Amino acid sequence: MVSILLVTYMITFNVFILYILFFDFMVRLFCKKKYSPIFQISSLLKKLFKLKDEFTDGGAKRLAGYFGLFFVLMLIAGNNLNLYFFSIIVSFIFLSCALLEAFFNYCIGCKIYFLIKKIYPSFMN
Repeated sequence: MVSILLVTYMITFNVFILYILFFDFMVRLFCKKKYSPIFQISSLLKKLFKLKDEFTDGGAKRLAGYFGLFFVLMLIAGNNLNLYFFSIIVSFIFLSCALLEAFFNYCIGCKIYFLIKKIYPSFMN
């Protein structure tokens, strides 16, 4: 879902799409994940297509969520400052991370989390 919204943004440069992503990441990180619109749609699609649950470390996914929120904030700033080339580069990096997760179950934020955990075992406890 994040990938679809990012591609739509890259085509239209409609900042409203970024605000939707911002709201969703904020809800997931600072409220309950079950209230997130993208989580609701993903859960519905998971039931519809009878997909299995993939369990991962919650701390790792939380750090990945913070990275996603950071990317969205950079995109909003770039869009508001009319830095469209910057926005395309940031969108491409963010989209690459989202597609790696979606198609190959490879989470860059999670890998960074586990690397940090090796160095600082009490990170995000």
